[in-house]
Amino acid sequence: MTGAIDVLLLTMSALFPIVDPLSGSPIFLQLTGELSSSMKRALALRVARNSFFLMIGSYFVGSYVLSFFGVSLPVVQVAGGLVVAGMGWRLLVEKDESRDSDSRSLHPQEAAHRAFYPLTLPLTVGPGSISVAVTLGAHVTHHYGLHVAIIAAALLGTGLVAASVYVCYGFADRLSRILGETGTTVIIRLASFLLLCIGVQIVWNGTRELLSTVLHVQ
Repeated sequence: MTGAIDVLLLTMSALFPIVDPLSGSPIFLQLTGELSSSMKRALALRVARNSFFLMIGSYFVGSYVLSFFGVSLPVVQVAGGLVVAGMGWRLLVEKDESRDSDSRSLHPQEAAHRAFYPLTLPLTVGPGSISVAVTLGAHVTHHYGLHVAIIAAALLGTGLVAASVYVCYGFADRLSRILGETGTTVIIRLASFLLLCIGVQIVWNGTRELLSTVLHVQ
């Protein structure tokens, strides 16, 4: 029982800060445009569900999939970090006029297609989250094995993180009304810059790991 509680707390404390739905909610709000509040909440629910399955998949089978394809975690970090940085840069330099135009022309079907990319991957569950989930899964399996209580604790911890995604994304429009148009624009720009910095940091982490292996071999 103690091991299950430890796994629950470890899963939540490791995944929540790097998923960080609070920082992602302004960008979610921007990408979903002028959709109604009910449609945004439905889309947020889909993103939360996708995030849950993506984190669980990475947790339990991620290391085996990467090993099967011969892909290392540093490579995933570099490739995924480039995607995150590119997304942050695009949102940062996007003009308000074009953003408003895109928002008005956004249809519900198009918004639904965005539920996985880019709203789930890489905005919510990016390469950093995947790397952490894969590492957690390998660590927990090594120390505790695959017991029912341990699996349930991992599922519960990941589910709580996914639930926080739904809460932050589903009610982001209420925060926007409180902040106003100017405040929302400022928050979006800051979140976009933060997303760009996170992408660069992920790329650097992966590059550093790759360079260390090269220097070690030499």
